Amino acid sequence: MSVDEIKKMLKSGSLVIGAESTVKALRKNELVKVFLASNAPEGLVNDIGHYAAIAKVEVERLEIPNDDLGVVCKKPFLIACIGLKQQAAAEKKKF
Repeated sequence: MSVDEIKKMLKSGSLVIGAESTVKALRKNELVKVFLASNAPEGLVNDIGHYAAIAKVEVERLEIPNDDLGVVCKKPFLIACIGLKQQAAAEKKKF
């Protein structure tokens, strides 16, 4: 996924930002895809992988490190993962 695509999804409100929010949304089966920063902590990668396997959600590793992902998402902190909501994926297919 490119930086431009992430920015577009942020504007539309179709992303869940952060590890806690992403794991919570995975548990509720609200996501269709999860994106991990290139240097996400191994513990988080394992947790996301576990919950994604249960929910049958695709996990993609980004080429962007967590500090750059924070900048792209316009947050003053590091972001290790983001998730794409189901409703956003349905809207994307319409176009």
